[in-house]
Amino acid sequence: MNENTLTLDHLSEGKTAKVTNLLSSGSMRRRLQDIGLIEGTQVECLQKSPAGDPIAFLIRGAVIALRSEDSSNILVEC
Repeated sequence: MNENTLTLDHLSEGKTAKVTNLLSSGSMRRRLQDIGLIEGTQVECLQKSPAGDPIAFLIRGAVIALRSEDSSNILVEC
């Protein structure tokens, strides 16, 4: 990982990043791919809940809420 790579759960509100890798496996990996989280997809962090979980992201024109547990398995590059 380089200095510009982080997990999606660490992306700050209002920031945009590009998906570089999915670390999830099995059915969760398939679900993430089905909602458009594939390599090269632009993702914007819209809002984090006060407790930090879930987090709302703009993915391919749709607002998707992901749990921190799931978003921590998605590598992005700023």
